Amino acid sequence: TLPEVMLWQELRKRPAGLKFRRNIQAALRVDFFCLDAQLAIEVDGETHNFEARIKHDEARDAWFARAGILTMRFSARDVLSDYEAVLSSIIRKAGERSPSFHSQEPLGKEPLHRPAGGPPPRDKLGEE
Repeated sequence: TLPEVMLWQELRKRPAGLKFRRNIQAALRVDFFCLDAQLAIEVDGETHNFEARIKHDEARDAWFARAGILTMRFSARDVLSDYEAVLSSIIRKAGERSPSFHSQEPLGKEPLHRPAGGPPPRDKLGEE
């Protein structure tokens, strides 16, 4: 759908270093998923307003919650009318939930410490 395409155009660029995937099929299909943040994003069209679909979505969200996955739902209408706010809230929530996001150093600065060891020199691996 158009709202999904609009979001994907930005999420695929890895905003704030966060990697999103589109239309992931695990136990259940989700529109977008950020593995590091355990965050599922759903864009709901008009069909999601019917009682049967609402119950299905609630059961699905509960299943994800038991697996430690947070589901963020946005109506297609909201994506079309306030795209920047939707995108911003996705990036903010993914950043809050992503352990790798919190450990990143500010851009342009050297890390305060480097891990001891590190990979061996290439010639030690049999490579030239």
